[in-house]
Amino acid sequence: MSAAADGPRIIPSREELLLASRPAADALREVRLSVPSIHCGGCLATIERTLGQLDGVAEARANLTTKSVVVRWPDGAAPPPIGPALAAIGHPPHLSEADAAAPDGSFGELVRALAVAGFAAMNIMAFSVSVWAGAGPELRQLFHLLSALIALPVLLYSGRIFYRSAFAALRHGHTNMDVPITIGVALAFGMSAYDTLTGGPHAYFDAAVMLLFFLLVGRTLDDAMRARARAAIGDLARLAPRGATVEDRDGARRFLAVDQIVPGMVLLLAAGERVPVDARVLAGVSELDRSLVTGESLPLAVSPGASIEAGTLNLTAPLRLEAIAAAHDSFLAEMMRLMAAAEAGRSGYRRLADRAASLYAPVVHGAALLSFLAWALATGDLHRAATIAVAVLIITCPCALGLAVPIVQVIAARRLFERGIMVRDGAGLERLAGIDTVVFDKTGTLTTGRPELAGPADAEALALAALLAAHSRHPYAQALVAAQAGATPPGVRLDDVHEVPGHGLEARAGADRLRLGRPDWALARPQQSAPAARPATVLSRNGELVACFSFREHLRDGARDAIAALGARGLAVEILSGDAAAAVARLAGELGVTRFQGGIRPAGKLARLEALRAAGHRVLMVGDGLNDTPALAAAHVSMAPSGAVDAGRSAADFVFLRDGLEAVPAALAVARQAHRLIVQNFALAILYNAVALPFAIAGLVTPLAAALAMSASSILVVLNALRLDGRAGAPRPIGRFMPLRARFAR
Repeated sequence: MSAAADGPRIIPSREELLLASRPAADALREVRLSVPSIHCGGCLATIERTLGQLDGVAEARANLTTKSVVVRWPDGAAPPPIGPALAAIGHPPHLSEADAAAPDGSFGELVRALAVAGFAAMNIMAFSVSVWAGAGPELRQLFHLLSALIALPVLLYSGRIFYRSAFAALRHGHTNMDVPITIGVALAFGMSAYDTLTGGPHAYFDAAVMLLFFLLVGRTLDDAMRARARAAIGDLARLAPRGATVEDRDGARRFLAVDQIVPGMVLLLAAGERVPVDARVLAGVSELDRSLVTGESLPLAVSPGASIEAGTLNLTAPLRLEAIAAAHDSFLAEMMRLMAAAEAGRSGYRRLADRAASLYAPVVHGAALLSFLAWALATGDLHRAATIAVAVLIITCPCALGLAVPIVQVIAARRLFERGIMVRDGAGLERLAGIDTVVFDKTGTLTTGRPELAGPADAEALALAALLAAHSRHPYAQALVAAQAGATPPGVRLDDVHEVPGHGLEARAGADRLRLGRPDWALARPQQSAPAARPATVLSRNGELVACFSFREHLRDGARDAIAALGARGLAVEILSGDAAAAVARLAGELGVTRFQGGIRPAGKLARLEALRAAGHRVLMVGDGLNDTPALAAAHVSMAPSGAVDAGRSAADFVFLRDGLEAVPAALAVARQAHRLIVQNFALAILYNAVALPFAIAGLVTPLAAALAMSASSILVVLNALRLDGRAGAPRPIGRFMPLRARFAR
């Protein structure tokens, strides 16, 4: 550890950053750091600008919801001096992973400060009403003194939330939105104290306290909304057990923390325990609650050889497992990172709001100074000029503008998460709202990628084919085994079973030679033995046809409804697949899709997306395979199922956890709703400032009225964003948030 130059706080060294980092996409490494001092959009802009100027930093994204920052640099290079750079601007970091989402006590502090300010404001307002009602000079002076005695400790206690931030910013040579708030409160109290001591007729203790009260209302609402997003990550974190029982090679058993479990270790999992890391079943048969992955309430039976994800619940019997991933590489950890990253992306609207907030301080300070000078020169009344300057500082606080975008993004990400959709990039929400074309991959996306036997088959021939197919992992072989499941196996002994790559399976049954595979290989006289549109596999004995099996692909749940819903929204739908053209045409006909291409390679998919973009289309690409990765990265916006290959999930902007394709129209609906609300919030914030600033400069607004107006604008923006939760029906909660007993009772 090395000490920060500006204080005793300990910051991570470069060696510690390297140890805490992990590989990321595009040959980069990334590390997540907790930065508890983040509290506003200005902090995000300052942190990202500072880190972006460091040599070696490829990308830096700060997150207000989790109060963390993710920094990426080229893999193989030494980490940049991230810790000292953040400490130098008043945001010292410390190492953190998913626990960056844990509650940090800020909400409790805000509530206490709000309660104190509200209680004091009520008492001071009671005195103010008496003064306004015409109290005499002596009684007015007494009420002003009592107001001052109440206001001073309240301003010190409740206002410290803003003062800390403002002083830290000024100490490190920059400003934020808390600087003018602090100046406004100090000026209002100072002017009121001066008038009270000199027997003046006016005092604005009520304005100073009410300003703090309403500022705290807006900030508490903002923190509450972000707490909802943090709660989602916390729900995931609670699904991960703290450790597991590990069996050593000599049979000894010991309990290890989950962070100490490495791939290859043998784990013992009792019924009722959650899987600590991604693992493979070595021994035992049980049922798992996989609602975390699929959202379905029905348990899944697992047996030796099955792969299971971290966070799933073992329901019925003990299992012996082999760890196949470390805790930080598990499925659960990846979902937590995706959830935490939902707000970190910078959409065009978010960049615009951050830019406006960064310009706020000089513009408002200049407006307040000019107002003071103009009124002082015009009237010679320095007291009135200072009062107007304070009102200008207060009424133009950009809280509404700063909340306009992130509040909507946080609520949208939470709603999508409840529907089983993870947002990898907040900017993806904006891009998704503007799409006009959806391109689907076929195998593994529109279909499950698991073929099934089409049509009836001779029972004896099917039993013999399944006996031979059991020796292969080929999808067609597995489909034959599945079709024969539960039936009595034939009384035939197979010898010398082997698989010929690209052709099929061959075995000896007594004096007969059996083959199961391609017709041109298995038959002595190849012949057309199945419909051309369907893949065919034949079983032969000594080169003569015994049976022919054709297969069909099973549509992914919700595929038809998703295609219909997208078409109803006026979107063009297209299928691009590397599968045979005939199979693609048949599937497109079933789904009612008129634009499709089969036999297309990854470069061809990429070329088609480029052509659509050149024609002015904004494309959503939905795919799952390794061959879809270039297209997912090149599309305007992209989605992938959770079962996609790692590269596909990394390239996609959205990852849906459930098996059904209803996630695609659902995500589009939420994105378009969020887009409308962001536009409305911008309009509200701009309209408020356009109306309020002239009134304040004209001297028509008191500091108290300015505090009320500014806080009302922030509350209005938050309430407007909350409308997202009530639209298009209540979202169906993802299965794991429902009590287990209730889910089985349905």
